[in-house]
Amino acid sequence: MSAAAVRERAAEMLAAGLAGALPHFVIDLDRLMPIAEFVADVIGANYPSLRVPLHARWRHFVLGGRDLWRELAASARWRDRSSRARAEFDLAVISVLLDAGAGAAWRFHDEASGLTVSRSEGLALASLRMFAAGLFSNDPDDPLRADASRLAALTGTDLAHGFGAGSANPLEGLEGRAAVLARLGRAMLAAPSVFARHDTARPGGLIDHFVNLAGGAEFPAPRILRELLIHLGPIWPSRQTLGGIVLGDCWRHPAIRRDDASDGLVPLHKLSQWLCYSLIDPLRAAGFDVTEIDGLTGLAEYRNGGLLLDMGVLRLRDPAQAERPHAVDSLLIVEWRALTVALLDRLLPLVRGMLDVSAQDFPLGAMLEGGTWTAGRRIAAAKRADGGPPLSIVSDGTVF
Repeated sequence: MSAAAVRERAAEMLAAGLAGALPHFVIDLDRLMPIAEFVADVIGANYPSLRVPLHARWRHFVLGGRDLWRELAASARWRDRSSRARAEFDLAVISVLLDAGAGAAWRFHDEASGLTVSRSEGLALASLRMFAAGLFSNDPDDPLRADASRLAALTGTDLAHGFGAGSANPLEGLEGRAAVLARLGRAMLAAPSVFARHDTARPGGLIDHFVNLAGGAEFPAPRILRELLIHLGPIWPSRQTLGGIVLGDCWRHPAIRRDDASDGLVPLHKLSQWLCYSLIDPLRAAGFDVTEIDGLTGLAEYRNGGLLLDMGVLRLRDPAQAERPHAVDSLLIVEWRALTVALLDRLLPLVRGMLDVSAQDFPLGAMLEGGTWTAGRRIAAAKRADGGPPLSIVSDGTVF
């Protein structure tokens, strides 16, 4: 239930892989340097000043040269800075939880801008338009909010309409997404001391909770993640539990050994960490100094993992596995995702050295945003017609 645990156990998976003890992957660290060169080139092309923002959902709201959230926020009448921060928390939480892989077929056509967008950017734009239209609000006079009671009643049909999804435009994991938001609504209603300190229960209530916890202007990013894992734990489908606590994006693999009840557990917390990165911008805008950002880990998702597999750092022992679908709890996918986290930590100092940037000026979240995610997408497009990941994952809309 912490970023430190994700990092520690991912490193153990890598150690097992380097010892040749993993059933599905062989690791070639000599291939890390070519990846570092590729990633550094991508960053230099996209951010010549090397001032790279953190990987966050807000970047996906910038489309066609326009910052669509900034335009929307500029037209709103905020009572104060906290009101805007609550709305930005609402949007970030909803949009991130809707961000599991869309599949190769789905597209979102945005009438307002004329853009037709797929994958993560399409999900972001669709979620922004649903938010702006008040789909998640109980107050017609205040559409830019997400109320717990409204989310608790949300259905797959509601989301299908907002995403423009249907038989001719299929979106993977639609019902799973709706179920996560409905569970989010119920979890917030059950915890008013966390989500309803200064308003009715809503994701934006978290910022008031953080203000109460911080006791000052500093807040470490791993603490933010810890709070998200504790208070949003009930929203995840029941998978692994420990002491009655739902562990969320946490799986089992025999390479991880302990002499206690956590034996075999591999925490990854991809969406929760993606959300944590995405809350840093509004926290900073609200006056917080978010510290220890590198206490978070890289994200165990298919763009980062695909980059490592497509460029040869990771190699399947059985190449035929690339032709078969795999469940998210399969040993192969758990290995792949944990190795991704550990190898991103190995890649980071190489990229910093090539760019001649310091750890302070270039945190891990900057490499994710400026380099590995984009590089993973680029190499996937070069290798496969649909630009999809190198492994086929059976998604329920709550992990990838």
